[in-house]
Amino acid sequence: MRFRATIENAPIFYRLIQAVEKLQKKCIMKFTETEMHVICNDDANEGGIQVWSVVKVDTMFTSYRIQSNANNAITLTLSTEALLSALRSSSSSASSSSLAKKNEQAVLSFEMYGMSRSGRRVRVAHDVRIDVMRPAESDKLHEPRCPDPEVHVLLPPLLKIRTIVERLRPLSDVLALRANNSGILQLSINTDTVKLETQWVKCGNPSMAKHEIAQNDENDDAEDILLNKPDPDKMFCVLVSIRSFLKFLSSHVVSATTILCLCHNHCAILYVYIGEIADAGGVLTYYIPTVIDGDE
Repeated sequence: MRFRATIENAPIFYRLIQAVEKLQKKCIMKFTETEMHVICNDDANEGGIQVWSVVKVDTMFTSYRIQSNANNAITLTLSTEALLSALRSSSSSASSSSLAKKNEQAVLSFEMYGMSRSGRRVRVAHDVRIDVMRPAESDKLHEPRCPDPEVHVLLPPLLKIRTIVERLRPLSDVLALRANNSGILQLSINTDTVKLETQWVKCGNPSMAKHEIAQNDENDDAEDILLNKPDPDKMFCVLVSIRSFLKFLSSHVVSATTILCLCHNHCAILYVYIGEIADAGGVLTYYIPTVIDGDE
């Protein structure tokens, strides 16, 4: 089993793990010949939120080499906090990453070079402890199965949304996400003492590729969901934990474009693109299940 690569885009790598670290203290990373996957699928996460991200190798690395007996794929678990610390050290200088074994412990080793105050070139190494998953365990990893979304809407800048949701957080534990196919997006809370709603118009309803919507079922031969587009003015709703949604909004450090998909009364699926959609270097897919709230 071998892996070695030069980290060409350390700032993006750092921001990706920065967003994931807010969600889970440990994550799964899977490297293949063409992609890097970062997965947080712990049922104990706040509100059941999960993230499944995929990044093209050439977006993040150069001199990329991988070899294993599992079709040249390597899957491992590691601490997001430790990984973030290593990437913080390497974000301002050229660095490389490789698998190694030190004191009988498997590690993901980061090596970088910098300059000392006296102008001398200094080598810095940072090891992150890992556990390599067996291929049989890796094969059991599957994204959540969800019904086809009724609506897809382009979100306003996530940082602006976060400012609003942070103000709503002290007032309610549940946030209602509503949208329709005419570009209207609503965020609201409704309790015994307060009812507040924020609305955006002309958000845009993108046409999602079938493989993006039906990616949860590889054997699903469903026809294009757009053939059965619903009433454009009908509002669809998902109630989510406001804390879960705030954790998702931490991805504003990565986002160039974000699309919200609502599976009415079931879940919200959010696609956070690294770069513009037409030329995205990767995407983080967040799954936030609905919560049952008697006030809505």
